[in-house]
Amino acid sequence: MGASAEAAPRRAPDRIALPDGFQPEGIATGPGPVAFFGSRATGAIYRADLRTGKGKVISEGPGTPSLGMKTLGSRLFVAGGSGGDARVVDTRSGAVLKSYTLTTRASFVNDVALSRDGAWFTDSTNPVLYRVPAKGRGGVKTLPLSGDIVYGEGINANGIVAGRDGRTLLIVQSNTGKLFRVDSRTGVTKEVDLHGESLVNGDGLLLEGSTLYAVQNRLNSVAVVRLNKHATEGRVVKRLTDPRFDVPTTIARSGSRLYLPNARFSTPPTPETAYDVIAIRP
Repeated sequence: MGASAEAAPRRAPDRIALPDGFQPEGIATGPGPVAFFGSRATGAIYRADLRTGKGKVISEGPGTPSLGMKTLGSRLFVAGGSGGDARVVDTRSGAVLKSYTLTTRASFVNDVALSRDGAWFTDSTNPVLYRVPAKGRGGVKTLPLSGDIVYGEGINANGIVAGRDGRTLLIVQSNTGKLFRVDSRTGVTKEVDLHGESLVNGDGLLLEGSTLYAVQNRLNSVAVVRLNKHATEGRVVKRLTDPRFDVPTTIARSGSRLYLPNARFSTPPTPETAYDVIAIRP
């Protein structure tokens, strides 16, 4: 190739290093080729440029976890884990725009989904969902869960996504491997028929049309579930794996890639423990 030939465009990295000791859990992407990661150790928020892999901590965190998260424009909605709270963070400055106390009971606020009527948070300890406004003013609404879901020992409701009809939510129950539809008006849950398949260790969810991606963290796998029109049943059509997975927890798309942070739950955390994010093509 001659000296005057243009250099080939640089490929975006398929692995992004996070700060040592960060202990990532949640991920959100966009707008644009950026991703945000939350620390379950300190609640810090790290922003990465997916084109270069470079990033920085934009918010030091409150000392309690930052778990599941979603972006809406320049706002990042963050589930607060054992802090029992939710925060809204400015994606540019890292400033906390709003903080909500969801409950004062022992709790584990695990993940968040955005729907047309608000931001919905799961609680893995208590059989409720919490809703806060996605836009405008308002307070916290607590929605008790009833119907098919039964809470037990361990991690219960975990990942959550908003259904296509705007009224239905889908949640995965980690300890049982079951998937449920939730009526966001009543809290009534109905088990989704998975035809004998299990989503045990189910964590972060991503819904694209009729395709649901469900991370099964300790199985180092992502179940790809094809749902019917009303999400009353689904079939696992394949599972995505990668030798670089080390207990991935959550999932988000940017362009043609899916990004998953490695939480490394089976590795004792130290300030020197390395963490990263893996990009795969579905």
